[in-house]
Amino acid sequence: MRIARHVILASLLSAGPASASALDGLWLTDDHKGVVRVGPCSPGNVRVCGWIVRVVDSGPNVPTRDVNNPDRNLRSRTILGMPVLTGFIPYNGAYVGGSAYDPKSGQSYRASLRLQSAGALGVTGCVFVICRTVVWTRAR
Repeated sequence: MRIARHVILASLLSAGPASASALDGLWLTDDHKGVVRVGPCSPGNVRVCGWIVRVVDSGPNVPTRDVNNPDRNLRSRTILGMPVLTGFIPYNGAYVGGSAYDPKSGQSYRASLRLQSAGALGVTGCVFVICRTVVWTRAR
């Protein structure tokens, strides 16, 4: 059994960036206030990450910095370019083992990603056993 797990893990890690290609691209968040670029965490890496590349929301009360972050040292970082999805690996038709960060609340969640019909991406975040799924759409 232990050998089988190592073989499965090795095949996942050696799959290369093609494994993430179904998610690669720009995604409009469920509240339509931001666009996230999803792709490999680094060149040649099977893990999937996502970064804010556009803030659609505008106005004087829209923060440009990560002001809600619980880590005071990160509150001055800009929203643009900030990682919000980190460390997902493909598994059984989904992307699991990652985390999602919500800059509005400053909270991070254990998360999974799953492509849905009609060009949608289900982003599921969990705290303990309570999970919530939001749906992102491909950005144009």
